[in-house]
Amino acid sequence: MDSKPKEYPVIWLQCSTCTGCLISILNTVSPTIKNVLIDEVIPGKHVNLRFNATVMAGAGDLVMGVAEETAKREKGGYLLLVDGGIPTAQNGGYGSIGERNHQPVSMLDRVIEFGKDALAVIAVGTCATFGGIPAAAPNPTGCRGVKELLESKGIKTPVINVSGCPPHPDWFVGTVASILLFGLPSADQLDDFGRPLAFYGKLIHENCQRRAYFDEGKFAKKHGDPGCLLELGCKGPITYADCPTRLWNSGVNWCVGSGGGCHGCVQPEFPDLLSPLYVKTIEIETLSKK
Repeated sequence: MDSKPKEYPVIWLQCSTCTGCLISILNTVSPTIKNVLIDEVIPGKHVNLRFNATVMAGAGDLVMGVAEETAKREKGGYLLLVDGGIPTAQNGGYGSIGERNHQPVSMLDRVIEFGKDALAVIAVGTCATFGGIPAAAPNPTGCRGVKELLESKGIKTPVINVSGCPPHPDWFVGTVASILLFGLPSADQLDDFGRPLAFYGKLIHENCQRRAYFDEGKFAKKHGDPGCLLELGCKGPITYADCPTRLWNSGVNWCVGSGGGCHGCVQPEFPDLLSPLYVKTIEIETLSKK
């Protein structure tokens, strides 16, 4: 009997990103990132991270060769992870990953190159899922999310969106573990934006610890006051995520719990349509009057 675990090669591309999404995921607690990268997260199955510019020791042509060889040898069997928006203006001239024939290869071309032959793509963070901050108006670099980009090129590789600025590490690790356990998610396991319903299935507003204040019509007038934070720009009533029940920083707290309000960072409207962050939006104002 062959006891060798089944490996899932992973190529992770970082495009127009602040690296915050990766840092958040590296801080996963249970399992730790060591468990994720070295151990069998699911018995008999192992994630093999072949390329990530931030955490790998190598650099230059050597590591680009590893990524390209992985895509060639494992065609249709590797996972592509992308964080950061993809610059598309001027033929992707605003960002590159490695070189070919001594010429830079654009992030745009790399995502297309590796995306078309992947088993699936996981877009990590709001920049990769919906464009996020790099795509905010006036968006001079033409940043786009992964799913929108691949669809525009006729590439049918499944894309799973794990949004957030940054995403909670559990959202990412849970998505990977689900793929290892059950295969790619079906359409009814994802919301309209391609996000796993397990993590993005309910409004922040539904489980908010300040919901009772909202129902009673008691609204905080300044930060630090008791009351619902709606008047101070909280976007919880239009934001889908499980932050109130999952909490952040090893279950210590979350945005509303610390008095800051929800910024809606997991939503496709972030940041343009949810700004200014500390001003009540028209959509939420309408909701508050219902």
